[in-house]
Amino acid sequence: MNQNSAVSPETELGQPGPSRKVFIKTYGCQMNVYDSGRMSEALAGEGYVATDDMQEADLVLLNTCHIREKAAEKVYSALGRLRDMKNERQAEGREFMIGVTGCVAQAEGEEIIRRAPSVDVVIGPQTYHRLPEALKRARSGQSVVDTEYAVEDKFEHLPDQSKTASTKRNVTAFLTVQEGCDKFCTFCVVPYTRGSEISRSLEQIVREAEKLVSAGVRELTLLGQNVNAWHAEGETGEQLGLGDLLYRLSDIPGLKRLRYTTSHPRDMDDRLIEAHRDLDMLMPYLHLPVQSGSDRILKAMNRRHKAADYIALVERIRAARPDIALSGDFIVGFPGETEEDFQATLRLVETVGYAQAFSFKYSSRPGTPGADMPDHVPDEVKAERLARLQELLLSQQHAFARSCVGKTIDLLLEKPGRLPGQLIGRSPWLQSVNVDAKDVEIGDTIKVRITGTGPNSLFAEVA
Repeated sequence: MNQNSAVSPETELGQPGPSRKVFIKTYGCQMNVYDSGRMSEALAGEGYVATDDMQEADLVLLNTCHIREKAAEKVYSALGRLRDMKNERQAEGREFMIGVTGCVAQAEGEEIIRRAPSVDVVIGPQTYHRLPEALKRARSGQSVVDTEYAVEDKFEHLPDQSKTASTKRNVTAFLTVQEGCDKFCTFCVVPYTRGSEISRSLEQIVREAEKLVSAGVRELTLLGQNVNAWHAEGETGEQLGLGDLLYRLSDIPGLKRLRYTTSHPRDMDDRLIEAHRDLDMLMPYLHLPVQSGSDRILKAMNRRHKAADYIALVERIRAARPDIALSGDFIVGFPGETEEDFQATLRLVETVGYAQAFSFKYSSRPGTPGADMPDHVPDEVKAERLARLQELLLSQQHAFARSCVGKTIDLLLEKPGRLPGQLIGRSPWLQSVNVDAKDVEIGDTIKVRITGTGPNSLFAEVA
């Protein structure tokens, strides 16, 4: 996912003067989208104004992701283009600042400044609340690199979301409840770029959720690298998990829907499954990555579950919530994967049945154990296997969409459509739904009947 957003400051941070504009380019996951929004809010508090046009920006921030192949090189390529823009602006006597944030910033650190001296600030995912101060220091002529894990709670230093324009005009919002990962899957860089698993307190999450709802948000998606690893201590000292958090958030007046992502099968406990059974506002859609259907490859990936464990878990979840739709992640061509291993993945997909899925060729990440494993699979073999897997997954996705035709659902209206009178919302199963509706507003929930399917969306009529 790529998303652009923006913001702009004044002559000196916190000082009156002509406004500056900042453009934020967001790479990667929903958590980066959330982080970009919070950075925008932090800068807005210092007088920055958002722009969607990089050409008019005085500050460009690249909020980076390190999951995909050659992520760092793509950032350096973008920085080369920004360097040219900076030289042009400086020749005109105008300020132009460049910042790199997110996971590539965390992984590369000082190397970014060495390879791209035009960069003014490098900020890691745990320290972006310090961005306004970093920019102030950078204006004094020093390049600022801040990738240490913050001792203070960054969320307590970020501005009140309910006072920002961005949340007031959206009926859906992300809310980070957990960060980091302790699982150390051998293909993944997240533990090295996001750190160990940390959970926000129940009180802090509820407070932020209540403020978002008071600002007009009607659907919250809870975020975490391993969101269902969230835990906290309750008022009487009891240990709480994500299921308990969902029950608590369901009591907030005005909140209509709850979702969460991304989950790990090892952290899917009984209380969370019960929440899916009991809470109508918890949408019947679950992203539950498995990565492979081969026990041998799962062990090499350090997933710490077997294919049969995953299938049994899916059966328990479906017994609790029969209408739940599943999404998953798959990696093909992990080092040592044979055709037999790949066939096991196809069998798991056929057994489970997915409404959506994300599938990728394995790509080596420097510093991860997978990078040093023997028997790397040739790229042409990975590509051929990925094509077969995606053909199966796409057929399941289309079959699920067709199964929705004729159903009557509650649709939360999120934004105008492309055509006059058309509105767009998302189904309980996260599909985009187009409907023609009168005398309703964004944020309303209406009953619609699904009438047809498109390549990536559904069509409906008011029921």
